[in-house]
Amino acid sequence: MTAKDPKSLIRIARENGEQDHVEPLDLGQRVRELRKARNWTLEQAANQAGLARSTLSKIENGQMSPTYDAVKKLAVGLEISVPQLFTAPQKDQITGRMSVVKFGEGAQQVTTTYEHELLAEGLRKKAMLPYRARVRARSMDEFDGWVRHDGEEFLYVLTGVIKLYTEYYEPVEMRRGDSAYYDGAMGHNVVSVSDEDATILWVTSLV
Repeated sequence: MTAKDPKSLIRIARENGEQDHVEPLDLGQRVRELRKARNWTLEQAANQAGLARSTLSKIENGQMSPTYDAVKKLAVGLEISVPQLFTAPQKDQITGRMSVVKFGEGAQQVTTTYEHELLAEGLRKKAMLPYRARVRARSMDEFDGWVRHDGEEFLYVLTGVIKLYTEYYEPVEMRRGDSAYYDGAMGHNVVSVSDEDATILWVTSLV
């Protein structure tokens, strides 16, 4: 594999950005935020959870630690899972951010089998890696084994005809408008079977 193969691109994208510092969760504050997000009063939320209003108030103010039974009731009342109750929202999450890439202006990365055009490269800490690819390969013999990586992947054929090879399935011929969603850890490669190089949109999860 070269330094610019799809697997390396995904690894580099994952490493782009600082490591987040995880702070201890304040359960009372988390419950209060969830309640207020639903525009519920203490009494409404307590009724939903089947708890006394005074109990919920003490939990929100950190005056008591809820039992596991109370935690389950809170989760059910707030219509979330128990793990979600203990998962704080990302404090550095940016809302409303956007990246526009005009056609042909993405960052170019060329390999022996693909020509990649990276999209939204300027955004840090992305949850997805989108890129347009021109498929140059015409045979599986042109690949140095399977491409594998963490996460899931979505493929959409823009032009031409491709054949999607995967480790556990029969090869699939795909044309313009066809798409596939698959596990990135499963070996996969794409070749063009049309006269011209096919082009595809790839979106790979980074989380």
